[in-house]
Amino acid sequence: MKIRYIAAGLALVASATVQAQANYPSKNITMVVPFAAGGPTDTVARLIAQSMGKTLNQTVVVENVGGAGGTIGAARVAKADPDGYTIFLHHIGQSTAPALYRKLSYNAIDSFAPIGLVTDVPMTFVARKDFPAKDFKELVSYVKANKNKVTYANAGVGSASHLCGMLFMSAIGTELTTVPYKGTGPAMNDLLGGQVDIMCDQTTNTTSHIKSGKIKAYAATTKARVPSLPEIPTTAEAGLADFQVAVWHGLYAPKNTPKPVVDKLAGALQAALKDGTVKQRFADLGTEPVAENRATPEALGTFLKSEIDKWSPIIKKAGVYAD
Repeated sequence: MKIRYIAAGLALVASATVQAQANYPSKNITMVVPFAAGGPTDTVARLIAQSMGKTLNQTVVVENVGGAGGTIGAARVAKADPDGYTIFLHHIGQSTAPALYRKLSYNAIDSFAPIGLVTDVPMTFVARKDFPAKDFKELVSYVKANKNKVTYANAGVGSASHLCGMLFMSAIGTELTTVPYKGTGPAMNDLLGGQVDIMCDQTTNTTSHIKSGKIKAYAATTKARVPSLPEIPTTAEAGLADFQVAVWHGLYAPKNTPKPVVDKLAGALQAALKDGTVKQRFADLGTEPVAENRATPEALGTFLKSEIDKWSPIIKKAGVYAD
């Protein structure tokens, strides 16, 4: 008799689970951004969240959980209930954290269920508007001659701005004083205010300030010029050959999130990337949505593994670690 009751109970639980997945989502969804509000990843997240909410018929609330190069926010989502109501938008830092951090409370691959890639964003070298250098060549010469005075802002160890800066310093053979923040939003505020000198940041955070003349732009870290900033040379054109850094963004759920829920989220993401408003805003910010075949769980899972394999030896060779 007990076995019958147990079996019946398990059947009821299974039925309730199936019903919950069928009714998903039935309440607001939280999209965690592991950086402060106002930064480039936050900008991408808010555009995507608003559009996904329309498809899902629920509000997707963006919550900023900054610190430690994105790992605090990642750890929070890794521990969240795998029910589809907590998701996570992160950039290239998801692939660099395993090599940069000696101890992580999560596994960059195994602790998450990939939903899909979102966008690839170019980066730009920028400086406070009264920085002395006139062009990128002068920038390199100036920082070499004043390495103890020049300050480089970034969003913390493992962030895209930190990675770009690390590769830049390695390329020119000069170590600069770095000033870490909880995101490039507050870092940009200090750059605008002249409290720090230079930064390498995503076009989603720099384009409007460049166009308004509030900061100086020296080069884009892409093979070709950025369409929204055609007057800015690439790093190769400006004299630093073979220096390219693009920042990709991916959307994740906690591990063991049911496949039907992940698939529904992936469908909403794909719809958002076709949204005319999203596409236009991305274009204004110097980026564009990924192709639909990359906005899938399978594509992101494969790409994340390849990026970890790509960056781990580079970071280890540079000898940069964080506790």
